[in-house]
Amino acid sequence: MRWLGNKAEDQARRYLQRQGLRFVAANVQCRFGEIDLIMQQQDILVFVEVKFRQRDDFGGALAAITAGKQQKLRRTAQWYLQQQGSLECPCRFDVVAITGADIQWIENAF
Repeated sequence: MRWLGNKAEDQARRYLQRQGLRFVAANVQCRFGEIDLIMQQQDILVFVEVKFRQRDDFGGALAAITAGKQQKLRRTAQWYLQQQGSLECPCRFDVVAITGADIQWIENAF
């Protein structure tokens, strides 16, 4: 099923690029977790969580982003910024939720 996740991340990346964001990195991993996509919109670094569900049963893709998942993403983003030496860089967390063929982009999701 990982290939479905990769396909969704590629779809989200292309969608965000069409919206004017620039690709920075994908699948950034550390001991805290993983960030699916890192994009840039003007001077803002955007950490993107991509969620895919074939159907919206049980709340769909957005319901999968729990408080625990948000904490892991924050810690991973902080680690990334430290590695890049850019702790002062403005950043935000977005979510791209893909349910079937529907794409929903939520800026500054948490």
